[in-house]
Amino acid sequence: MKSNYSNVAQLKDLMTAPPMTAEQHAEVMRKRIAHRRMVEEARELKRASTSWYDKR
Repeated sequence: MKSNYSNVAQLKDLMTAPPMTAEQHAEVMRKRIAHRRMVEEARELKRASTSWYDKR
C-alpha cells in the first residue's frame, strides 16, 4: 500500500518553501479524507458481497 506520509523532497527545498496556508492545508486534508472514505467503502462493499455469496 502506498503511504501518504512518505516524503521525497530534499531538505533544502523543504526549508526554503513557503508554508502552506490554512486553506491549502484544509484542501489537502479534505482530499485525503475523501480518498480514505472511498477506500473504506470499497472494502465494506467487497466484504458484504463475499459474505452474501458465502450464505448461499
